[in-house]
Formats: sequence, structure tokens, C-alpha cells
Amino acid sequence: MLTTIKGIYDNGKIILTEEPRDKTKTEVIVTFLKEEKRKPSHKKQSRLGGMEGLITVPDNFDEPLDDLKEYMF
Repeated sequence: MLTTIKGIYDNGKIILTEEPRDKTKTEVIVTFLKEEKRKPSHKKQSRLGGMEGLITVPDNFDEPLDDLKEYMF
């Protein structure tokens, strides 16, 4: 079974930031993650209620359609 836990490599030592479940002698694989600075997103954020007033529902919305009368019981 593979388990992943976080840690920090500092000056030749690996310091685990989480407690491993298995405390017995176990083979491990260490992967170094390169920290990349994220570029700020210039994507326009939508805001709640942005379409308010642009969409309307007619008063007779729930009325049966004349085109479908022959299919209704």
C-alpha cells in the first residue's frame, strides 16, 4: 500500500510535517516538488445576481400550451 505524507527537506534532512501510520522500517520514495510562483489570474470573476432583471418569466408560464393539447389527457 502506498501512503503519501508531507515533509520539508532542509539542509540534508527531511522533516515530516505529518505523522506516518506505519512506524516500522519501510522503504520510501522521496519526490522533490519545485515551488512555482503562480501568476495572478486576470480572469473576470462573475458576481452573484449579475443577470438580475435581464431574464423574465411570463405570468402564464405554467399554463398548458395549445400546441400540446392533443397529447394531454
